[in-house]
Amino acid sequence: MTPEQLVTEFCAAWAEPDPATIAAYFTDDAVYHNIPMEAVHGRAAIEEFVTGFVAAFGGIDFRIHRQVANGNVVLNERTDVFTMNGRTIELPVMGSFEVVDGKIAAWRDYFDMGPLTTPAG
Repeated sequence: MTPEQLVTEFCAAWAEPDPATIAAYFTDDAVYHNIPMEAVHGRAAIEEFVTGFVAAFGGIDFRIHRQVANGNVVLNERTDVFTMNGRTIELPVMGSFEVVDGKIAAWRDYFDMGPLTTPAG
């Protein structure tokens, strides 16, 4: 599987996420960083983070608009769609993935916190 195929499959897995399955995409020493927040280090910590996220928000529809790959680096521009406090959030995101030996070694997402903090209506 190419790095691009891996990232596409990984993004699709979030629609009905299982934390252990999501975590299995990462290297043992991977780093996941939602840029406005603190980075999460290591597969076990990533699984713990995903478990909490899924409990709070459920699945996410990663709607990929553009995706490019250069060697082991994959970038995608997407809209992440999920429910928060009873309302649907559409969050524009730019994601950067580094793949090593068929696993994600680094994942960084860049987004504006505005859609998460702005009240509905």
